[in-house]
Amino acid sequence: MGETLRKRLLMNRSRGPAHEAVLNLLVAAGQLRERLDTLCAKHDITNGQYNVLRILRGAQPDGYARCDIARRMIERAPDVTRLIDRLEARGFVERDRSNEDRRRSVTRITVAGLELLERMQAEMETIDRTIDRRLSEAEMLELSRLLEKMYASED
Repeated sequence: MGETLRKRLLMNRSRGPAHEAVLNLLVAAGQLRERLDTLCAKHDITNGQYNVLRILRGAQPDGYARCDIARRMIERAPDVTRLIDRLEARGFVERDRSNEDRRRSVTRITVAGLELLERMQAEMETIDRTIDRRLSEAEMLELSRLLEKMYASED
């Protein structure tokens, strides 16, 4: 077992390499999640709401239907409609009926939503730089490749 993981979890042994890899992945993800949650809380939104805004920024100016937003989310949210409702109530998104199918609602990011993302950008980049400082470009690419390999069959 790696020294850092052993010290972090106060453990002396794992059940094997797979278990150790899972523990390391969970600890690293938890640490990153904590930083993201703290940043989002500072701006009075949740990580899920940030994710929706990020997705809609990339869909400008057309927006996405709720099901398209749900498919693009980093972590699947059980109730995307409620996330969108909260963002709409705060003026960060707006919803309109689709011209092609009146039963379908399309959500778009507003100027206020874009301004919020812009205010958060520098701090998000600081989180990214944490990884840059610890891993080389080759290591980051390898980490991405390995992580994709882990979840690729899940889709």
